[in-house]
Amino acid sequence: METPVIEDMIDFNRLPKDTLVFLLLVIYFPFGVCLMLLRIFIGLHVFLVSCALPESFLRRFIVRVMCSVLGMHVRQQNLRSRDKNTKLYICNHVTEFDHNIINLLTPCCTPQFEGSTGFVCWARGFMELHSALGRGAIGESLQRYCSTEGASPLLLLPEEDTTNGRAGLLKFSSWPFSLTDSIQPVALRVARPMISLSTPETSWLTELLWTFFSPFTVYHVSWLPPVSREDGESSQEFANKVQELLACELGLVSTKLTKADKAEHIKRKRRALPQTSTSIRPGSIGLGFMVQGLGTDERRVAQMAQQVKDVLPHIPLDVITKDLAKTNCVNVTITNLLENKEESSAEDVEKSPFGASSGNSTYSSNSAETLKPAATSFGKSPSDRHLSLQERKEALYNFARRRYIEKYGLNQGDGH
Repeated sequence: METPVIEDMIDFNRLPKDTLVFLLLVIYFPFGVCLMLLRIFIGLHVFLVSCALPESFLRRFIVRVMCSVLGMHVRQQNLRSRDKNTKLYICNHVTEFDHNIINLLTPCCTPQFEGSTGFVCWARGFMELHSALGRGAIGESLQRYCSTEGASPLLLLPEEDTTNGRAGLLKFSSWPFSLTDSIQPVALRVARPMISLSTPETSWLTELLWTFFSPFTVYHVSWLPPVSREDGESSQEFANKVQELLACELGLVSTKLTKADKAEHIKRKRRALPQTSTSIRPGSIGLGFMVQGLGTDERRVAQMAQQVKDVLPHIPLDVITKDLAKTNCVNVTITNLLENKEESSAEDVEKSPFGASSGNSTYSSNSAETLKPAATSFGKSPSDRHLSLQERKEALYNFARRRYIEKYGLNQGDGH
């Protein structure tokens, strides 16, 4: 399956592109508004009932039925695969209410690391944490929680941001997989007619109103068998394994794109909006949200950027895109990025009194772990250091080129 670009994983336009579906939405609009107002009233009662009743199967059943009236229908399968002894659930992230849906099926807690705090955090069903403590302290706190007898399981969303659920999964963060050695993967599919599930930089309250406006939203929850960490397996390797399992279950692609890549793409779209707004037809923007998509040239650059990131996964996507805009060639960009890294590393070595990298290189030090070739010693004279640098550049370039050719099945003579 072809690796998707970041734009394939995000819906920038809330309204449908198909003309017939758009006409159906126009006809439905007055009914949707009335339905939304009615569901707001009912939703207040659902909230009061969920607060008044103690945690039990009866409470979850009543709230689940009332949520169906609100248009949020929940279905689950492979219930026998659910392990009640597992303390950590890992789920893909599609909407702002994924944790509420899972909590309708089984008691679980989802910590909130950023956003609203206090009453709003509690009302949304999150477990509030003090993010000022730092990720390490939070990890230790959650690890102690998982080991507490009788505590409800944790539900974590390692993508850390939503996608449209149709193309691929964002790269899983590794830290949730350091909490326990056994986790329960949960695959979530969400379907809704006529309008998109979410758009970038939209508040949870707006998403809730669109949910009430829509005739229905169906959540399909599939429980996968528990997965345990193997001996010697790192947290990131464990995360990659679970990501592949969920991607196969959902029929999606497991990508190396991160939450930061999505944020950078959204920024570029925001900057490009004023430049392209004069050439966009009025009907192409739904409720003033976003332009429908990138141009053909920008999409081609995005695809090439994804190819480069597959070869050099630790280099930020925005850095790759900027270089591709100048070179318009995958191989040249790979060479440029490798040379920039080597030059930066050489400068750090020369400046350091200990003859080692000072840690101020342009990219993460993890990149060096991926690119294995290295000089056996550091030259004593400038000419020796120059030759060593050239040799490392050549070795790194050949390594990256082989990896690129093997991944995409290209011939040695291909130039891009």
